[in-house]
Amino acid sequence: MKVAVFTNLYKNYSSKHFLSTIKKLRNKSIDVFIDEKSIENMGQKKYSSFPTHVGAFSKLDKSFDFAICIGGDGTILRAASYINNLSIPIIGVNTGRLGFLAKIKVTKIDAAINAIINKKYEISERTLVAISSTTKNGKTKKLGYALNEISITRKNTTSLITIETKLNDDYLNTYWADGLIIATPTGSTGYSLSCGGPIIMPDSKNLVITPIAPHNLNARPLVIPDNTKISIKISGRENEFFVSLDSKITTLSNENIISIKKASHTIKMIELEKENFLKTLREKLFWGKDKRN
Repeated sequence: MKVAVFTNLYKNYSSKHFLSTIKKLRNKSIDVFIDEKSIENMGQKKYSSFPTHVGAFSKLDKSFDFAICIGGDGTILRAASYINNLSIPIIGVNTGRLGFLAKIKVTKIDAAINAIINKKYEISERTLVAISSTTKNGKTKKLGYALNEISITRKNTTSLITIETKLNDDYLNTYWADGLIIATPTGSTGYSLSCGGPIIMPDSKNLVITPIAPHNLNARPLVIPDNTKISIKISGRENEFFVSLDSKITTLSNENIISIKKASHTIKMIELEKENFLKTLREKLFWGKDKRN
């Protein structure tokens, strides 16, 4: 068995469990590989103290059986950008705070490894969204994929931007806002939720459009079918705007037209027995904890 390991090495707490997990994987005769960026961050001296037969990678391929992420949801989003369309299942160990994706507690790492070895788990298919931009000359460029959300926000200004939005080429609305979020069901518990968007079950066939601090107060979050093509045109006082794909940020000119749609591939999340989305909601959002219930 061959596994890729990711972590947030900027947190000492994560680093401690990172090393412990690698030792446990090697004790099970699992081939372990760490991404080169993590090795660079930790330093070659620390890496050389790892158990023998721990390798490194700059890119993943289909020879990997699964990826284990030690940190928070951000670590899983980074792993997803490596995995892309390779269909390598991900399991998340939570050393962060909230963690809707990274659900395994650090005290349960041994049990999680055994469950994977014995194939006692289920796979949750998570929707990705793809984004491309088209210039006024008609040149189209693919910008990538996002597991949580694509966010379009203002740049170098405190003024609102104007966001003309179409669904399947039919005009929807023009938002005057700080930005606009297009979230997947997975991302519905992230940035979109903090901006007033709804929670969507992970296996729902939907996307949600959530405005960020809209000036037109009647602009509400909108749930749409995930086979919808979303087209966006930006105007404002500045000539550029930000586009973020999860944690990856790029700058585009207002001359570009943005197209967003569901990707043709998914990200596979490992779900262990007794772990499910409803349980995660209850634990993370403290539902049912009120003594009046």
